[in-house]
Amino acid sequence: MYRHFLRLVHLITFAAKQKILYSKDEASQIRQAFWTAFGQYIAPQLSADGLKINWINYKTGIRNLFFKMYTDNRSATIMIEFTHPDAEIRELFYEQMLTLKRLFTGHMQEEWDWQPDHIDTYGKSTTRISKTLDDVSIFRKDDWPALISFFKPRIIALDEFWSTAQYSFELFK
Repeated sequence: MYRHFLRLVHLITFAAKQKILYSKDEASQIRQAFWTAFGQYIAPQLSADGLKINWINYKTGIRNLFFKMYTDNRSATIMIEFTHPDAEIRELFYEQMLTLKRLFTGHMQEEWDWQPDHIDTYGKSTTRISKTLDDVSIFRKDDWPALISFFKPRIIALDEFWSTAQYSFELFK
């Protein structure tokens, strides 16, 4: 497996220098290699409550509420996304988040983009709070440290925020 990983790293590095387009399978392997590397890097970090946690597949305990990390060939985004199909419930969620905005910003130590009515790539209405890093690519191995440095402190800060704020969202369970 390690030999396969090294071969994949070599392929990524070579392709990035040559600006090669990847097949669907190659792109999938590169994404998987990045998220595996990120998962291994962050795995020793315990949650704010002192628990072992799956950072990549973060469980909020609230149905339709997700903490997501996404990266492609142009940018990286970390987000809170509420996907409830009922617009009024999404609005209530957003209003509740607004009451906690000062707490949220205090944990994150930066401003995020607040979108009460976001349309995702599938045309689905969601509520989204996000932060994006532009000009990075999961397909450039040289960008992986920047991606990890972008995601790690923010997902940890989201967990710290959620450790305190989750009780304000009990009605959404």
